[in-house]
Amino acid sequence: MKKVKGFIKRKSMLYKTGVEYGNYSMNHIQGCAHGCRYPCYAFMMKKRFGQVNSYEEWLEPYLVSNTLELLDKEIPRLKDKIKNVQLCFSTDPFMYNYPEIEQMSLKVVEKLNSANVKCNVLTKGILPIELTKFSKENEYGITLVSLDEAFREKYEPKSAPLNERLAGLKALHDCGCKTWVSIEPYPTPNIYRQDLSFLLEEVGFADRIIFGRMNYNKNVSSYRFCKEFFNECAKQVTQFCENQDINYYMKKGTLTA
Repeated sequence: MKKVKGFIKRKSMLYKTGVEYGNYSMNHIQGCAHGCRYPCYAFMMKKRFGQVNSYEEWLEPYLVSNTLELLDKEIPRLKDKIKNVQLCFSTDPFMYNYPEIEQMSLKVVEKLNSANVKCNVLTKGILPIELTKFSKENEYGITLVSLDEAFREKYEPKSAPLNERLAGLKALHDCGCKTWVSIEPYPTPNIYRQDLSFLLEEVGFADRIIFGRMNYNKNVSSYRFCKEFFNECAKQVTQFCENQDINYYMKKGTLTA
């Protein structure tokens, strides 16, 4: 188990997100130890705006120590505007092997739910079984773009092993929780060749699937059949979800004319 690099304070926590399938969000951690090399959009943005200086610095997460105090102030003011709160869009609420972050995230979910605010959770870590004690309206998700550990070790080197990630999601599903899977950023065959149908079958128990192409990677943009490939993937995901009666969402830019 690892400890966070340190603690920081912020002046605000909840914010209206511009992410297409989001509503409100919060990021009670700065940085992410998973070290994704797709590359990571969150890292690129934080570096661009001077919040972190290097990849190595990004890998040393800081926990926002006044998270719960900020929520106590902001929830009463915003709760009538909030449909749901996403944990998180620029970090990971259940960062692998960071118990301090896990415990804070559980307290966050509890506090939001106590005010009748629904939570959407997404992680490349392991979803803890303690989440079953919270609102059944919450939705718990994992990112999964491959079933191959060699791919994870190359592109998500410090994230949770794929089988453990899936097992955590399945355990919550079996306890009656709403579950979802983000198959994004999905790679083109020149980066990694795989059969999407195997991945879909593995996550077919989930209530919702979000699918999106890999971006910001020169190997994707240089792939000759990029448009045709992602159009075919989008069609495959759509057909699978409709046949299995699974809710799905296609990220903008994945399906192109």
